Amino acid sequence: MSTIRITKQFNFETGHALYGYDGKCRNVHGHSYKLDVTVIGSPISDSSNVKYGMVIDFSDLKKIVKEEIVDVFDHATVFNKNTPHVELAKELADRGHHVILVDYQPTSEMMIIDFASKIKKRLPKSINLFSLKLQETETSFAQWFASDN
Repeated sequence: MSTIRITKQFNFETGHALYGYDGKCRNVHGHSYKLDVTVIGSPISDSSNVKYGMVIDFSDLKKIVKEEIVDVFDHATVFNKNTPHVELAKELADRGHHVILVDYQPTSEMMIIDFASKIKKRLPKSINLFSLKLQETETSFAQWFASDN
């Protein structure tokens, strides 16, 4: 049976700030992120299986990514918890804002590493995460490939 890659794209809005950065992104700001999730596997060959011919049902992949990434990060503000931004995060959270504290600088590069780890843990054993593409702006994105890691 052939090995096939399938991709599903997700969209979410997230704010962040890069503590200690020497440019504009040190300020709290947001992005309309696009996340492409590509998995690899063989289509199910059992014709009695309701998912016959699929590598993974797109709705199953959607459920995993929504629960692990989109529902968590959408309309949240992300800060590195190991910086003074933790004080701002606490004030925002106390005012009812959705704040996520992470143990890394919330750049696209570091977020995509975090996302890869979360998605890989949830995939069925017969399916592997092939790549992720996290697009921050129309012209800027980070990519993660399993073959590089």
